[in-house]
Amino acid sequence: MANTYTQIYIHVVFTVAGRQNLIRKEHKEELHKYITGIIQNKCQKVLAINSMPDHIHILIGMKPNAAISDLVRDVKTNSSKFINEKKWVMGKFNWQEGFGAFSYSNSQLGTVIRYIEGQDRHHSRRTFKDEYLEMLRKFSVEYDAKYVFDWIEDTL
Repeated sequence: MANTYTQIYIHVVFTVAGRQNLIRKEHKEELHKYITGIIQNKCQKVLAINSMPDHIHILIGMKPNAAISDLVRDVKTNSSKFINEKKWVMGKFNWQEGFGAFSYSNSQLGTVIRYIEGQDRHHSRRTFKDEYLEMLRKFSVEYDAKYVFDWIEDTL
C-alpha cells in the first residue's frame, strides 16, 4: 500500500486447550521457530516469543495488511498440526479457543520484550491466571470470567 505508514505492536497470549502442561522445554525452541516462520510467511514480524508449558506469548510487529484474528488463527491451526505431526504429545494437541491481544507503543517495546523473555522467572512467583487477568485489567478490557479460558487451579 503506497503512502501507508504504520507502527503497530501487538502482544498476543493464548493457552493450550484445557490448560494442560504440554509444551515441553526440549521442544520450545523448535516450536518458537516454527511459529515465527508462520508469522513471517504472513509478512509480519516476531519481536519476541516465549512459552510456558501451558501458554505462549508473542510480540508481533504488524502491518495493516493482516487482521490479528486471522493471523492468530493461522498460527494456532498450523502449529497444532506441527505439534501433532511431531507426536510431541500423547493424543491430540490443540490450542484453546480465543486469545488475548494487547497493543503497545514503540517506547514500550523493550519492557514488553524483557517481560516475554522472563516468563520462567515471572511464573515462579505468579500464576498464569493471575498474569492474564491482570493484563485484562491493565488494558481495561471488559470480560466475563466464565468466558476467560478454561482454568485449572494453578499452584506455585
